[in-house]
Amino acid sequence: MTWDWSAVADFMPRFWDGVFITLQILVLGSLISFTLGLVWAIGFRAPTRFVRWPVNVVTEFIRTTPLLVQLFFLYFVLPEWGVQFSALTTGTIAIGLHYSTYTAQVYRAGIEAVPAGQWEAAKALSLPAHRTWFAVILPQAIRRITPALGNYVIAMLKDTPLLAAIGVLEMLQQSRLESASTFQYTEPLTVIGIAFILIAYPASLLVRTLERRLVR
Repeated sequence: MTWDWSAVADFMPRFWDGVFITLQILVLGSLISFTLGLVWAIGFRAPTRFVRWPVNVVTEFIRTTPLLVQLFFLYFVLPEWGVQFSALTTGTIAIGLHYSTYTAQVYRAGIEAVPAGQWEAAKALSLPAHRTWFAVILPQAIRRITPALGNYVIAMLKDTPLLAAIGVLEMLQQSRLESASTFQYTEPLTVIGIAFILIAYPASLLVRTLERRLVR
């Protein structure tokens, strides 16, 4: 078997479409997971159990359910209730929602690592709750947890091929479509594997650099 460079050239238009969609999912999914994860984490520390208990139950359910099951539920079940999104939107929401339950635990650990004296000082200054969180606690917590959040971005990247199950044309799905039309599998799949490495490896190096600089 010889390597066919013409097959690689023919695959390039599909490849770049797949890269764009994959990065779009990764960026928007990360924003959802970081934002919603922070909401969950604050909910964990709510003063009333009527907030804490539902937050714990919901996040535990999402975290222990396979992402693929959640994808199918959002894409196939919600339309029966009149809620319907495109495959790309559904996939992005699902992956962001799924990983928000993991980032919530990271936020939780960072918040609990903030010294108790910081909470007491904010209380002594009579700071309102929103200023205590956003001016005192979260800046210290996020500095500690940035590397861990970066690791989940890499994990999210590696899970994007699951979205092909509902028809999202990310990188792996593009390679499958190309292979189905040309009956050449080696070149498209090899290109996709290299692309994942070229995206994930620099990201992992960045995470390690942040860890060395921020966690001291």
